[in-house]
Amino acid sequence: MSLKILVAEDEPNIALVYKISFEERGHEVAVTYNGMECLKEYKRHLESDQKALPFDAVLLDYRMPKMDGMDTAREILALVPKQRIIFVSAYVLETLQDAVKTLSRVVEMMQKPFEIDDLISLVEDTEVWEGLQELNVNIAELRKWGATHDQLLELYAGLRTLQKGRGIAG
Repeated sequence: MSLKILVAEDEPNIALVYKISFEERGHEVAVTYNGMECLKEYKRHLESDQKALPFDAVLLDYRMPKMDGMDTAREILALVPKQRIIFVSAYVLETLQDAVKTLSRVVEMMQKPFEIDDLISLVEDTEVWEGLQELNVNIAELRKWGATHDQLLELYAGLRTLQKGRGIAG
């Protein structure tokens, strides 16, 4: 199974590791270095590919110059609501809270630092994505209820348990 992956990572050396590692597994990778470049590349593929999902996964660093990962995700999801977004961030709890508030959904995350094989496993594991899509049904309600910090922590702990149960380090 070959996947088409869009990466937005402002550290060129890290972006290169992603590109080489995924390409070695037979995946097609487009690399961008900030949120604005990522959005431009996404739109270009959306127009040219004429497919419902121009990428199988979009990997976003949370903190980037010009446009951060959350704003980039919001723009992409406005274009294609079913697009799979994976945040790669050292700020996992902050990212989760921001995703629920800004995107009204739970997103997949990989906490930095990590082993590249763990990220590859997450991207290649489509069952996790399907499970999160099921969870997203309740995210709009969660937002309406004004979830507390403690509730978000419980959600976060549950997601980590889900990932660990599937053999993904988080």
